[in-house]
Amino acid sequence: KELGLFIFADPVGPGLPLWTPKGTILRSLLEDFLKKEQVKRGYLPVVTPHIARVDLFKLSGHWQKYKEDMFPLMADDDGDRAQEQGFVMKPMNCPFHIQIYKSELRSYRELPMRLAEFGTVYRYEQSGELGGLTRVRGFTVDDSHLFVTPEQLDAEFLSVVDLILEVFKSLQLKNFRARLSFRDPTSDKYIGSDDAWEKAEGAIRRAVETLGMDHFEGIGEAAFYGPKLDFIFQDALEREWQLGTVQVDYNLPERFELEYVAEDGTRKRPVMIHRAPFGSLERLIGILIEEYAGDFPLWLAPIQVRLLAVGEEQLPFAKQVALEMQLLGIRAEADTSGDRLGKLIRNAEKSKIPVMAVIGAKEVEANALSIRTRAAGELGALPVAEVCDRLNSANQNHGNF
Repeated sequence: KELGLFIFADPVGPGLPLWTPKGTILRSLLEDFLKKEQVKRGYLPVVTPHIARVDLFKLSGHWQKYKEDMFPLMADDDGDRAQEQGFVMKPMNCPFHIQIYKSELRSYRELPMRLAEFGTVYRYEQSGELGGLTRVRGFTVDDSHLFVTPEQLDAEFLSVVDLILEVFKSLQLKNFRARLSFRDPTSDKYIGSDDAWEKAEGAIRRAVETLGMDHFEGIGEAAFYGPKLDFIFQDALEREWQLGTVQVDYNLPERFELEYVAEDGTRKRPVMIHRAPFGSLERLIGILIEEYAGDFPLWLAPIQVRLLAVGEEQLPFAKQVALEMQLLGIRAEADTSGDRLGKLIRNAEKSKIPVMAVIGAKEVEANALSIRTRAAGELGALPVAEVCDRLNSANQNHGNF
């Protein structure tokens, strides 16, 4: 059963807990994975507040265009709800990242500037729209905002798409479609000039054509400030969900009067790219649970190895090896329930543990483990050091044992 981010495991005897917070482990693994990818690509980590004065979101346009999806205004001593003054919980991270960019005058030499945050945002979804982990009122976005020169836009957009596709490849997610989410010219919900929208939509078209990516257009699916390239996934019930997204924005830099000093000494406007490869951690985890049916790839499995002692005599060795693995960053546990080996194996299979290590007297004497994996079956006895090396390699390369 699954409750929030706590995935409950079946009881396997008095030696192991009834449940472990496996969803929290999974969440941390996903965050660490993307943080490492971002560091490789020059992203700068930032942290921003959860609330701000409503004036910030009036300037961005969120209050005017997105108010119905925001939580109610919180008045302070100087504020009055009737006058729309006070604080609001953030529905987006972008105005905060803009404030970081604007904290000092930037040079063209500093661009592209890539700010990244796992930022929790809050949206007042209607109760009938809520569902499990896929649609919630508070969720964490793997958010990033890139500030680029117009000349850098195409290359940076392609680099972001490359990151998103690399994420999907590592997660073994293939069942998706690319949607060009453009504005509806007949609607009044969008901000900015026709020229800004045409330039932004043109950049997205060039990217998908350069990549030869299959795509379709979604007229009216754009954000109010800019068009998007969205990645639409289908879950086990054939429902469609948006995960990764990358957006081109000429309008918020204009509204916030962002500038950089160009090479010729003049002041120019940067272009913003909004980007989230996961979309939200909560929705991604919900889809992964269904996609894998709980049988996670080795590098993502909350528990990677379960050590199964044939008898009480081998249990100290099993605990020792489990500790050694944990110190190496391998998620291992020793089954201390005292059940017979057959039941230990059945429980590990039922819990979909990727690697089982059976330990008898011969294994203790040889400092070895008899390995059985869900992916390849029986592999026989292997030295403990070799098992650890192969597990570490699988973690680093997102592969199998």
